[in-house]
Amino acid sequence: MNTKFIMIASVLFLATLGLGLTFFPIEISNYLNLGFQQFIVITLQLMGGLYFGFAMLNWMAKDGVIGGIYNKPLVTANLSHFMIGGLALLKYLAHDPGKPGILWLLAAIYTIFGIVFGVLFVRTPTK
Repeated sequence: MNTKFIMIASVLFLATLGLGLTFFPIEISNYLNLGFQQFIVITLQLMGGLYFGFAMLNWMAKDGVIGGIYNKPLVTANLSHFMIGGLALLKYLAHDPGKPGILWLLAAIYTIFGIVFGVLFVRTPTK
């Protein structure tokens, strides 16, 4: 498994979410019908900062050995984030399948990354 590709893909995904949430919180809030409240806007911007910070963490670690005991905290953090996020999105969408397609896409991406980081968590790295 090419971990550099996986890390770069996760960086692109997380950085896109992070920058979008940081710079377009009002537009995203309106698209998701959350309404305009300052608390929602600031929460989305804080989430954007978290996503972007996570993207930078993955970017800095992309050239290292990843898997098994190597970079275990990094893999554990990614596994936790993507599995919890994927399961939460799938549970939310199961109750109301009529939600926007972008949420289904997010759920699919989260689930795929969750599975990939789960595999990295238990496998021994190879050259």
